[in-house]
Amino acid sequence: MKLIKIALSALLFFAFTIVNAQDELMKELDSVPKEKELASAAFKGLQVCNMQSTKLPAKGEFYFLVSHRFGDLKYGINNFFGLDNALTKIGGIYGAADWLSFGVSRHTYQKTYEFAIKYRLANQQVDGFPVTIVGYNTMDINSELKKELYPGLKFNNRLAFTTQLLLSRKFSNSFSGELAGIFVHKNLYDALYDQKNIYLVGAGTRYKIAKRLSINLEYAARLNLPEDTNSIYHNPLTVGLDIETGGHVFQLVFSNSQPMNDVAIFSNAGGDWGKGSLYFGFNMYRVF
Repeated sequence: MKLIKIALSALLFFAFTIVNAQDELMKELDSVPKEKELASAAFKGLQVCNMQSTKLPAKGEFYFLVSHRFGDLKYGINNFFGLDNALTKIGGIYGAADWLSFGVSRHTYQKTYEFAIKYRLANQQVDGFPVTIVGYNTMDINSELKKELYPGLKFNNRLAFTTQLLLSRKFSNSFSGELAGIFVHKNLYDALYDQKNIYLVGAGTRYKIAKRLSINLEYAARLNLPEDTNSIYHNPLTVGLDIETGGHVFQLVFSNSQPMNDVAIFSNAGGDWGKGSLYFGFNMYRVF
């Protein structure tokens, strides 16, 4: 009988110890900070219109890109509403990691080769960090320049660069906004109309009007134009329509910038909305 009592006492003690250990374990698990939920992408396309958005490809994704900007609409039937003199961009973008991508593209404008790197520095969180922060850098090589015309031409003269810091916030399922700090540097430029270094502040928005449709708007203002400037270029202003179709996003664009490389978008927008000088075109991404 005494042995039975000892056994029951040991069993009760063992059971109590297990229950108490489980309670302590649950308390510890509850005290572990839970990972913050990330907000979904503020923009569906890798670009707002011409400007880069804060969206990046996922790791291992490859985007094939084709963009077109037709000629100036103000000439109407004389250039068949721009179809006679279009510019083309073709390229690819690879997601090396969820936070990092590399891109390369070829432009008919100045026969430019553009190399790009895009990297996410912070993510917007549902109940935490308020914005997504992305860095973006490009390097252009102007292959159109000829030594016959420029005897002193060096490879370095062909290069131009942009550095961009993008901040976006998804305010609701329908509305997103983005701010951008932009720096453009050119090793070769026409001092009469252009500048070596240009600083801009840009903004872009996306408003969803249907399940697979959104209207996008973007604008960038040059900050360091000289008072006596002879510049023939304008601040880039673009309106676009995003169309989501399964494996790709198709963007229709109206802009006062015909070139599609970032250096030219922000420094060589030759159109003027006020005079009806606009360029219609599209961006098409296909994901593999």
